Amino acid sequence: MAVFGWIGRSADRPIVTAAVVTTRVARLTADSVVGALSVLGLAGINQALGKNPKAVGFAAPISRDGAGWRADVDLPPGVTAGDVMERRDRLASGLSRPLGCVWPEAQPHIHPGRLVLWVGDQDIATAKPATWPLLRGGQVDVFKPLPFGVDPRGRAVLLPMVYSNLLIGSIPGMGKTFSLRVPLVGASLDPLVRLWVFELKGTGDLEPVAKVAERYASGADDDAAEAALIGLRDLRKELSRRADVIKGLPRELCPENKVTRELAARRELGLQILVCAIDECQELFSHPEFGKEAADLAERIIKLGRALGVVLILATQRPDAKSLPTGVSANVGTRFSLRVMGQVENDMVLGTSAYRNGLRATMFTNRDKGVGYLVGATDEPTIVKTYYLDGPAAEKVTDRARALRLAAGTLTGYAAGQDTTAPRDTLLEDILTVLPAGEPKAWSEVIADRLAQLRPDVYGGWGAEQVAAALKPHGVGTGQVFRTDPATGKGANRRGITRDHISRALTERDGKPRRDDAA
Repeated sequence: MAVFGWIGRSADRPIVTAAVVTTRVARLTADSVVGALSVLGLAGINQALGKNPKAVGFAAPISRDGAGWRADVDLPPGVTAGDVMERRDRLASGLSRPLGCVWPEAQPHIHPGRLVLWVGDQDIATAKPATWPLLRGGQVDVFKPLPFGVDPRGRAVLLPMVYSNLLIGSIPGMGKTFSLRVPLVGASLDPLVRLWVFELKGTGDLEPVAKVAERYASGADDDAAEAALIGLRDLRKELSRRADVIKGLPRELCPENKVTRELAARRELGLQILVCAIDECQELFSHPEFGKEAADLAERIIKLGRALGVVLILATQRPDAKSLPTGVSANVGTRFSLRVMGQVENDMVLGTSAYRNGLRATMFTNRDKGVGYLVGATDEPTIVKTYYLDGPAAEKVTDRARALRLAAGTLTGYAAGQDTTAPRDTLLEDILTVLPAGEPKAWSEVIADRLAQLRPDVYGGWGAEQVAAALKPHGVGTGQVFRTDPATGKGANRRGITRDHISRALTERDGKPRRDDAA
C-alpha cells in the first residue's frame, strides 16, 4: 500500500498530509500548475515534461497564503520566471481562473527559474478597494513609512518617504496620478513637511494638495514648466544651505550628518522635510529650453537630497530616454511601475536589468489599474495595488492637514495666500540691456557689475563665475576677450562674453530677433 501511495502522490505533497482547509474555490494542486505551465507555448517546459513528467518541481507544498494559494515552483533548466510572467493571461487560462487572481512572481535571489505563483480567491481588479488607513483620522510622522497599498494577498505595504526619492511610471490611464496622490496627501498630515507640487498636465488632479502646499503650479504650458524648473534651482541652493547648517551642528546633535525628526522640529534650523513632486515630469525634461538644466538639477538633487531632508518625487506617463534622463532614472531609490508596454520602459522605471530579472510591469493589463511593481521600499520587489484615494476623499484629508498646519503655525507660501511666483529668467535680456549694441564684447566681471547695478535684488554679489554658470543652461559659453582695463589703461585677456552670442541664444529661445539687433 505504501508503494501505491508513493506512485499516486501529488508532486508537491508528502504521502501523509494534514487535513485540507475547505475554501470557496478549488484548491490549487501540483497537477493543475503543471498543466497550466504546459499550455504556455514555452518549448523549454514542454520538452522537459516530454522527457520527464516531474521536470517541474515544487520547493514546498502548495499551501494557503492569505486569501489564496501559494506554489513555489522550480521551472526546468533554461526557463525563467520572467518567461512565465510574460504569459500571465495564458497561465490564468490554463488554471481556469480570472486574470486578476493569478500573480506569478520571480525570486532571482534564489535562482532565475524559481517562480512564486499566488492564485487568489477573488479577482483583484473587481475586489473592493482597500480603505486607506488615514482616510478618516490620524496624523503622520513622515520619518516612518506611510501606508501605500496592499499586495495581492491583501497585506498592507508601506512606503518610506525620508532618505529616499520616488519615481512613478506607467502608460496613460493606469492610475499613475492616483498613486502619486497617496504619498503626497499622506505627507501633508505631518505639519513639519513642506510641500512643493508641480502638476504639468494642467487638469488639477493634485488640486487637493494645493491648500497645504508651500509652492503649487498646475498647467500644460511654459509657465508651469518654468515654475518647476525654478523650484529645482531653488532646491539645489537649499541643499547647499542645509549642508552648511548640518556641518556646523555639534556632533552630538547630528552624529550621522543627516536630518532627523528632532532637527526638523527646530524651526530656526530650517531643516523641515521638503517634498517636491513633479507630475508629468516628461513635460519638463523634454522641454526644448528647460529640459537639460532640469535634468542636471534633478540628478544632483536626487544624489544629495536624501540625507539633507529633501525628497524628490517624479511621475511620468512616458518613461523613455528623452522624457526620463538616464542620470535621473539610474539614481532614484524607490520605484513604482504600473503597466508599461516594453522592456526599455520597464527598466527605465524599475531599474537596469529589472526585466531580465523577472520584474516585468509589461505583464499588467488594462484591468490592473492602480497595480504595479514597487521596488526599493521593501526587502523584496512587491506587486502592490495602491489605496484608492479619489479627489473628494483627498479634499477631506487635506482639510485635516490644513487644520494641523494652522494649529502648528506651519502653513506657509501658496497655501497661506503668499505670492510664491518667482520672476521669469531675464538674464539674456538683461545682459543685452547692459551691453549696448555698440559694444561687441565685455569681460564677465564687467557684466556682473553692470547687472548688479541694473537689478541688485537679483544679481547683487555676482561675479564672473556666477555669470558663466547662469549662461551655461542657455547654451552660451565664455571665452577669452581682449579689452582695456580702465583702472590701469593696459590691455588684457580675461574670460568674457560676445554680444552676438547672447543675441543668438535669445533668438533661438524666443524664435524672433530683438529690434535693436535686427536693425
